[in-house]
Amino acid sequence: MAEITAAMVKELREMTGAGMMDCKKALNETNGNMDEAVDFLRKSGAAKAVKKESRIAAEGICRIAVDGDKTAAVVEVNSETDFVAKNEQFQQFVENVAKQAVKSSAADIDAFLAESWIEDSAKTVSEALVEKIAVIGEKLSVRRFEKVTAANGCVVSYVHGGGRIGVIVEADTAVVNDEVKEALTNLAMQVAALNPKYVATSDVSEEFKAHEKSIISEQIAQDPKMAGKPEKVIEGAVMGRLNKELKEVCLLEQVYVKAEDGKQTVAQYLDQVSKSVGAAVTIKKFVRFETGEGLEKKSEDFAAEVAAQLG
Repeated sequence: MAEITAAMVKELREMTGAGMMDCKKALNETNGNMDEAVDFLRKSGAAKAVKKESRIAAEGICRIAVDGDKTAAVVEVNSETDFVAKNEQFQQFVENVAKQAVKSSAADIDAFLAESWIEDSAKTVSEALVEKIAVIGEKLSVRRFEKVTAANGCVVSYVHGGGRIGVIVEADTAVVNDEVKEALTNLAMQVAALNPKYVATSDVSEEFKAHEKSIISEQIAQDPKMAGKPEKVIEGAVMGRLNKELKEVCLLEQVYVKAEDGKQTVAQYLDQVSKSVGAAVTIKKFVRFETGEGLEKKSEDFAAEVAAQLG
């Protein structure tokens, strides 16, 4: 029996686009013969997914599964078209992927896909995905997942736009009641709407600050109104713009979207809630998935496509 190395698995995966565990199995079955392993994948049904690897799966939905007040997991599963994303069978599959994620101990997507499928332990998540691709007839992709567990407090979740955005918020608090959960849900909605990058300014890396400062400095250098200004004035303008930007990208610094006075920050809102429930409510983390984020989407003129087919 030939030794199956990680490099061989990687090479086969790059050749075919099949999952890591599928590639390893194919190499084991073919004693390490690369050409035969490709054929094995094609014959086993993984080829149905492989044939669609060149397509872009940038539509789809996010779903969240929760386990009590302490644990939640968000997943993004992609399809090629919005039509399939609205398909009941596809949506049920994504619901099951989320249920898998909230019970999972996987550290990355490859390990997740290699787990026994929650709906049928005789197959892996990857094999269940391949079967669904064969039935639906489009390239599907379990793109990512994240599981959040609260050590001291609770988690809340919010799904926006039928699954276009999924948010989980984790908080530390000694009191977990309806008022706290409502407040955290309000903040989950804010995360969905305003897309902050950090919880607080203390979370922002010095590298990010330095990068943004360099961009702002260049912008100011090209501003005719700042020409000839003293260095101290220019530095003050740079820091002013940087601080303004940080307020936009840090959740606690943002203006709370439901603030009656239009000025109350999220941090001030949390202080208000903490006083009301008699215990500090502190945001530890949030996770925000947006479907297709960072993926290239096809731009197609459907009417033109139909016209072309009709000649």
